[in-house]
Amino acid sequence: MELSKKGATPVSGYSVGQVAAIAKVTVRTLHHYDEIGLLSPAGRTPAGYRRYGDDDLDRLQQILFYRELGFPLDEIAAILDDESVSPTEHLRRQHQLISARITHLQQLAAAVEHAMEARKMGIQLTPEEKFEVFGEDYQESWEAEAEQRWGGTEAWKESQQRTATYTKADWERIKAEVDALNQRLAAAFGAGLAPDSGEAMDLAEVHRQHMVDSFYDCTYQIHRGIADLYVTDPRFTATYEKVAPGLARWLHDAILANADRAGRAQA
Repeated sequence: MELSKKGATPVSGYSVGQVAAIAKVTVRTLHHYDEIGLLSPAGRTPAGYRRYGDDDLDRLQQILFYRELGFPLDEIAAILDDESVSPTEHLRRQHQLISARITHLQQLAAAVEHAMEARKMGIQLTPEEKFEVFGEDYQESWEAEAEQRWGGTEAWKESQQRTATYTKADWERIKAEVDALNQRLAAAFGAGLAPDSGEAMDLAEVHRQHMVDSFYDCTYQIHRGIADLYVTDPRFTATYEKVAPGLARWLHDAILANADRAGRAQA
């Protein structure tokens, strides 16, 4: 916020208009500073016009610095009029204030980057779509469809609250967990296990519990609904068919068998 003094006229000083142009403030601001005693020019012309000296410009520079940092005018006056504070101490104090402001702005920037990254990773998606179609095949148009389907449900509200705090690392962890589970499902399917076998139903329970841990309280009824998507919605079906042809139907049947098992246990 250096105030250039190029073109100064040492004898008569600077007019209020010249100072306003140099400091990039309004004439009205300078008049106000004079009226409250914050910056009274060193001299006047015979006609009574304000004339500012170099010391006045130095003080104005200090005023504008503190104003930039949000200090009120009365506090700025107290700081600058404190004769116990040397010019060197003023500079040291300003350096500390600038350093603190830089740290604060860096923290704000990090928070904004965090929010941008989270939104880029698809925070507005429903949990089912995050879980199933997160990847290169994802289309932004599905977000509106997801909210239309589930926007009024408690599961949707809970998932929105939870995923709003997720970072990129969280999404990467969730994706890695999904990939690992898919490989376990494919191995069981490839081994010829029946979908209503104990191991298949256990894997279906892991599938349900992952949604509980990551997104919302996925009840067995909700889990049945998700299983239906695997055989009725081509996008969801394709997710598992890419892992292993026939896996979508097998997982659908395993989820239903697991839900039935849970129902019998509760009866």
